[in-house]
Amino acid sequence: MTGRDEAGMAEDDFEELYEDAPCGYLSTRVDGTIIRANRTILTLTGYSREELVGRARIHDLLPIGDRIFYETHFAPLLAMQAVVREVAIDLRCANGTRLPVLLNAVTKERTPHRPELVRICVFAATDRREYERELLRARQRAEQSEAKARELAQTLQKSFIPPALPRIPGMDVAGMYRPAGRGDEVGGDFYDMHETEGGWALAIGDVCGKGVEAAVVTSLARYALRAAPLREDSPAAILTSLNQVLLREKAGRFLTAAYAQISHDAQNHFHLTLSLGGHPSPVHISGDGLGRIGRPGTLLGILKKVSLTDIDIDLLPEDVIVFYTDGVVEARGDDGMFGEGRMQDVLVAARSGNAASIAARLMDEILTFQSGLPNDDIAILVLKVGDRPTSPVTAAPS
Repeated sequence: MTGRDEAGMAEDDFEELYEDAPCGYLSTRVDGTIIRANRTILTLTGYSREELVGRARIHDLLPIGDRIFYETHFAPLLAMQAVVREVAIDLRCANGTRLPVLLNAVTKERTPHRPELVRICVFAATDRREYERELLRARQRAEQSEAKARELAQTLQKSFIPPALPRIPGMDVAGMYRPAGRGDEVGGDFYDMHETEGGWALAIGDVCGKGVEAAVVTSLARYALRAAPLREDSPAAILTSLNQVLLREKAGRFLTAAYAQISHDAQNHFHLTLSLGGHPSPVHISGDGLGRIGRPGTLLGILKKVSLTDIDIDLLPEDVIVFYTDGVVEARGDDGMFGEGRMQDVLVAARSGNAASIAARLMDEILTFQSGLPNDDIAILVLKVGDRPTSPVTAAPS
């Protein structure tokens, strides 16, 4: 009569459960020799019972890489803690293919009637491994896409910043730009400086928003400002022309901009004419201290009629003019906004340096304030007049 346990299962039922379990079972000696294998593991691997039991070790079922892992990590770990769970390896099947599996193993201590055994539960993980591989491939595709997007953003942004600023005898000029965050999205800040028939022209601006749409407007604005002096002769008229271009092209984004013309006057001093279209007033550092120049004007790209004003200023030796976008004063850190007070303190402390060192000092302070990750794009353009007047220079037409 077939024996039954307390739950009413016959011994034959236990044997059938072992042989046809939803996972493979292997029992091995400590040296890895297989002493028992259920029907499920035979079906999964394609081996016969005679090929495995008493003739093969678990090591023989492993590809070389997984065999090394088993011998150097799996087996020592099992010996130390008597249990190892969810180890992902491959089994080499009878036909030479590989079967991804997860192994759970426990060690049964030696008794007077039984040697020490290792019991291994083998779960087929083909679907899981393929899922993991697809996740890895998806992550790699995402990383590649992100890298391409960052490269495109950087390439586009470089087109908004001149590769080099013009050399102006008697005046030192420098510009710096830093995109928001990690620089993986093109921003709307730009600056430009180039020679004109009567001297030099300078522009700095900030298009609302980021991304491709902002980049289109930024490019449109930059080239419109380059072309406008062929028809207009004052900064206010040039910014008015830009406003008309933005409305005509239905850009859909507003921007702020500052435009200045620089020339020598009859006394061999630099002369600057400036107009502001909703842009922050540049900082002027002179022998009289620190102040602002320019009159606030209308944002560009919204209204058909804008109010823009030209102001004129003579620049003396050692004067410094600092143009910037709102990513400077509106930089957010743990202590709130960077603000105009901090900016002015930095500029006063840095004014004795050249234009490049002044721009770099201001940029470094802003980035430090934001722990290296600015919340907005930052553009800075610095002019510094030399310590003595220079002879008049006639610039070549652009």
